[in-house]
Amino acid sequence: MSKAFQATNAVVTGSSSGIGRATAISLAQAGVERLVVHYRSNEAGAAETADALSDIGCDPILVSADLSLPEGRQALIQAAFDSLGVVQTWVNNAGADVLTGSAAAMDFEGKLQRLFDVDVMGAILLSRTVADRMIAQFDPQSNTGPASMVFIGWDQASDGMEGDAGQMFGPIKAAVMAFANSLAQDSGPRLRVNTIAPGWIRTSWGESTSDYWNARAEGQSLMGRWGGVEDIARAVLYAADPGNTFLTAQTIQVNGGFNRRF
Repeated sequence: MSKAFQATNAVVTGSSSGIGRATAISLAQAGVERLVVHYRSNEAGAAETADALSDIGCDPILVSADLSLPEGRQALIQAAFDSLGVVQTWVNNAGADVLTGSAAAMDFEGKLQRLFDVDVMGAILLSRTVADRMIAQFDPQSNTGPASMVFIGWDQASDGMEGDAGQMFGPIKAAVMAFANSLAQDSGPRLRVNTIAPGWIRTSWGESTSDYWNARAEGQSLMGRWGGVEDIARAVLYAADPGNTFLTAQTIQVNGGFNRRF
């Protein structure tokens, strides 16, 4: 693998499992030297991510923080910049899981509120401060180019999907994607901001779902399969690659090509 991120630092929120972990590992394999592994409560999962990074040769810094709370956001920002100094890559992956575990039993309003607190308010308020810090560190005389911030959206947010899931995740992820595009307008050329919009990705929910959802996930992709967390990590690396200095304010769908014949 090319060491495009050689001797750089990164932060990946929500990197104790799933897409976040795969992204953190891919960044380390690409040359990131030090990486903040953020988690809220999955300490064991964060430790597994940290072990994987250490095996690659990347120095992990574990930070626990609830991004729905002001003190949690401030704790992550302080720990990240105090530990790393300069941050070249920031990936906003953290999101509330309302499909598995105890949260799955919540009613629609409870799930929507949890998603809004973490995915929208948490991401926006965190990113505004982080972007200011990353922009301030930009040196126009340097050969390293602008830093990069990447968000995780959803490929069906703009067109909509039926059911409670569509009515929850659609507006939530649409808000995240709109904010990312607006932040990009204020950040260039000192900071690049892009969004990766996954399609059907086999995370913890996808591993235990019904035959219907399995057939739908495979049928709605032109590639005829579920996406994997590595597919999203690969796209994040593309968007964050220090060499991609002309790529910003973009939303890149990673869904295997949406099958209009389904």
